[in-house]
Amino acid sequence: MSEDARFEDGAEAPLNLGAMDPEDLQVVSSLAQDAIFPITEMTWRAGERRFAILLNRFRWEDQGRTRHDPERVQSLLVVDNVLRVASQGIDRGDRDTVLSLLSVSFEPGEEGSGHLILTLAGDGAIRLEIEALDVSLKDVTRPYRAPSGKVPDHS
Repeated sequence: MSEDARFEDGAEAPLNLGAMDPEDLQVVSSLAQDAIFPITEMTWRAGERRFAILLNRFRWEDQGRTRHDPERVQSLLVVDNVLRVASQGIDRGDRDTVLSLLSVSFEPGEEGSGHLILTLAGDGAIRLEIEALDVSLKDVTRPYRAPSGKVPDHS
């Protein structure tokens, strides 16, 4: 008698990545692409110099999509060393807004400082002034079936 496949058997572990240079950030950006999140899941703790978002991330790295429907997973995107946060094209007063992350990029400044830009669908953006690049992406739940049942499409 055969047994159903289990998550643990798939050799797929939850992501726990860090980015401290622009090359590493490209990997984090590609894995966070098409993540969605309610505006209420963004937080900036000025005293801790930390900005975080609880994302519903599409699992681009999932090698098992031939065996099952596309999946998402909740992940924390955390940026440390944040000095200021600004946004454009986002109505922060509308608490029902759901945002879609397209990319995360770095605009270098002097001596490791710069700006981290989170580009959102619909011409929105979040700009973080940072003292040094320190970004992490960590899965915090088990994967779940993507509600749409589809892979995001950019056509």
